[in-house]
Amino acid sequence: MSVGDVAGLIAAIAFVLLVGFLAVPLLKLGRVLDETRASVRQITEHSVPILDEAATTVASTNGQLAKVDVITTSAAQVSENVSALTGLYAATIGRPLVKVAAFSYGVRKAFARASGRGSGGAA
Repeated sequence: MSVGDVAGLIAAIAFVLLVGFLAVPLLKLGRVLDETRASVRQITEHSVPILDEAATTVASTNGQLAKVDVITTSAAQVSENVSALTGLYAATIGRPLVKVAAFSYGVRKAFARASGRGSGGAA
């Protein structure tokens, strides 16, 4: 064996060691990428039902909001009807009652004055 052969053998062994040394991190990186792929797959599998459930919930909520809108509209109409009825009541019954009350007050005052004058003039 010559010096060149020994140098070549040492270089080949060094190259094998270098390749072996670099292969370990590459193998670990490959495992990490496999785990990442599996994790992404699991997240996707679990996310799709959640998104479907959220879409169903949003659709149901929109339906309920439409019902609430109908109820709110009906309540507003009832409020308007009550307001109109109150105005009608005030116009038809309230004003005459106020007039009757004012008239009865005037009559009582007149009787009170007449009673006061009659008793004051007789004494």
